[in-house]
Amino acid sequence: MYSTFQVNTHKKEELVDITALAEKAIAEINATNGICVVYVPHTTCGLIINENADPAVCKDIIIGLNKFLPHDALREFMHAEGNSPAHIKSSLVGQYQVLLIEGGKIVLGTWQGIFLAEFDGPRERKVLVKIAKTD
Repeated sequence: MYSTFQVNTHKKEELVDITALAEKAIAEINATNGICVVYVPHTTCGLIINENADPAVCKDIIIGLNKFLPHDALREFMHAEGNSPAHIKSSLVGQYQVLLIEGGKIVLGTWQGIFLAEFDGPRERKVLVKIAKTD
């Protein structure tokens, strides 16, 4: 059994904090302890765990990825849709995260959150949460 939720992105590239949505999905499944996989079934977005205290970190991640893979590199790519950088960034970031659940809560560091990393927005994205209970 898994839970699903939607995330609407509003920019071409952005990180959207989905920590609360993932925790809500876990609460709906009623898992106290276990392992949780959060997964996005898309090819131009991904999932990141990083700092959620300072919003500048999310902006810096996007800036850093764009320095590594700038949009003007498009002329070098062959994919006809023109979103090859989004596909590559998604492949680098990955489409899932494996998390621990203890006491009904996701185990994260003090400053950590779960982010949907949008690289080809704005779009409506689906997020799946699957839990293997150990309690």
